[in-house]
Amino acid sequence: MRRTAVDPVTRDLGEVYEQEVGRLWRSVFAFTQDRALTDDAVAEAFAQCLGRGDAIRDQRAWVWRAAFRLAAGALHDRGRTGPIDDVHPLELPVERSEGLDDVLSALAELPGKQRAAAILRWYAGYPTDEIARMLDVGRPTVRVHLSRARAKLRARITEEDA
Repeated sequence: MRRTAVDPVTRDLGEVYEQEVGRLWRSVFAFTQDRALTDDAVAEAFAQCLGRGDAIRDQRAWVWRAAFRLAAGALHDRGRTGPIDDVHPLELPVERSEGLDDVLSALAELPGKQRAAAILRWYAGYPTDEIARMLDVGRPTVRVHLSRARAKLRARITEEDA
């Protein structure tokens, strides 16, 4: 039996996939609230990364950026930014937790870049500089998006508690 060598880029991307795909999928889904679009964006991001080979220095960051850009482009092409009615959180391939419906609903009310910035910061833990690169905006714009998202989410929580 002849063994074939695994390309180092493929091996490295496989490790990135194992480490990041679950968290990336959940993040993109929280942004799009569309399971099929999320599946496509995440798969296409990894496929494009593989196709670019060693031209990409940081595969993890590139895949995250590409997945969000692909998802945003698909949402823009559809002319919608809110949730699609046929998706229900019970169908998600993620652990069900109390309040998931409320969180997804609250996120859906945020404008696209606010929603993306909030997810990338508070769920994925990216710093402002990286979020700015992913969203193709300046650092001050990211801070504004996060501030406005926080205010809107806080107002919604206060509303629901009243």
